[in-house]
Amino acid sequence: MENKNRTKQQSRQREVVIIGAGLTGLTTAFYACQKGKDIEVLESQDRAGGQIRSFHEHGFTFESGPNTGVISHPEVAELFEALKDECTLETALESAKKRLIWKGKRFHALPSGLMSALFTPLFSWPDKFRILGEPFRAKGKDPNESVGALARRRLGKSFLNYAVDPFLSGVYAGNPLTLVTRYALPKLYRLEQEHGSFIKGAIAKAKEPKSERDRLATKQVFSVKGGLEELIKGLCHRIGDERITLNASSVRVTPLEEGFQVTYTNREGEEEQICCQKVVTTIRAYALPTLLPFVAPEEMNLISNLTYAPVVQIAVGVRSTDGIEYNAFGGLIPSCEHKQALGILFPSACFSDRAPKDGALHACFLGGVRRPELVEQSDETLSKLMRHNLTELLHYPEQKEPDLIRIFRHEKAIPQYEMGSGERLEAIERIQQSYPGLILAGNIRDGIGMADRIKQGTHIGLEL
Repeated sequence: MENKNRTKQQSRQREVVIIGAGLTGLTTAFYACQKGKDIEVLESQDRAGGQIRSFHEHGFTFESGPNTGVISHPEVAELFEALKDECTLETALESAKKRLIWKGKRFHALPSGLMSALFTPLFSWPDKFRILGEPFRAKGKDPNESVGALARRRLGKSFLNYAVDPFLSGVYAGNPLTLVTRYALPKLYRLEQEHGSFIKGAIAKAKEPKSERDRLATKQVFSVKGGLEELIKGLCHRIGDERITLNASSVRVTPLEEGFQVTYTNREGEEEQICCQKVVTTIRAYALPTLLPFVAPEEMNLISNLTYAPVVQIAVGVRSTDGIEYNAFGGLIPSCEHKQALGILFPSACFSDRAPKDGALHACFLGGVRRPELVEQSDETLSKLMRHNLTELLHYPEQKEPDLIRIFRHEKAIPQYEMGSGERLEAIERIQQSYPGLILAGNIRDGIGMADRIKQGTHIGLEL
């Protein structure tokens, strides 16, 4: 994907250099190219896409990183429309809208209406009645209140344990008592702060007039026909191979009197330099000190100390389900149930062509901030644990042998927006003001979901 026609020049000119070819970097590059900007993307790995990678084996299509996104911003729909000739957006089947939560010895459907909320065994009767008083409770005053503290205060302990906790395990692989609402779930925080209540806020939001563009944010779960990597391929094709340099190691940025110099080592071990007007970084927080050595350590530490949750993802395929069907998006497991899994997704129940006709594909997630040691376990131990989960959680026969098991370890998978997030965002803003043309992006700010990455990349790319 590198420009194979490039001569052995030591220095070249670009308007913009984007560091990192994950979803944020590629979206930024795509829209910058649309504006006619002369850009180059530098990626340290031998492939683009970052965490997004799809595999096809023996009739199964599975992911090693994110499995799905949510069309929570119009920018998602707009990007797929722009790439409609390269890849095809696929939204989850209606039957897969159901979410499951484990309690006791089986999964229960998360309530989707008044009657199901009234009779669900997930929440205690006192907390069900407590919901009636939610619109009248006082607004929180602590700007750094955790999601767990907020949920317990407004909804009750059982809602924290069997709704909020598993939800955050699924999204952040995190602990609701350490994730700060204002940063981890800003929309939820604003509902209380602006409307005094989740319920009143939700009603007010539903009544707000929506433009045609607003309606593009359908909140549907999405993937891509053939796997999420097709989105990456589509972006790379439209950006152009000549603008993406892979195997760029030891990248560092140096401010100049006007603009920046970006130095890196190419795959042949030769040092190359790019002089540019603007630099956009999309890499992880812990890699920034080496990339930006000119930033004072005390300032950089406020960013680079960001915690990441470790996650193990295990793709499990069976050619025959033996009549066991889970027509749902997936099942999440509350931490109070003390299981060795965060949850299991059912991709073949959501999207087409993910498993053979009578089979199923499951994606099991383990680890997170509460069980970080699981990422270090051997393949044999993890495979054994996965077989146990198939029996205990999905009720497959004990003798059932999966036809596919693929294990993916991510030691630093998901950033945790905890205490210190405010200081991190302030430090990012100060650095950008001190060095005009330098933009610190990626999931160190503005959310961790695929839709958040697309939205951020869109806005940066159009503003370059």
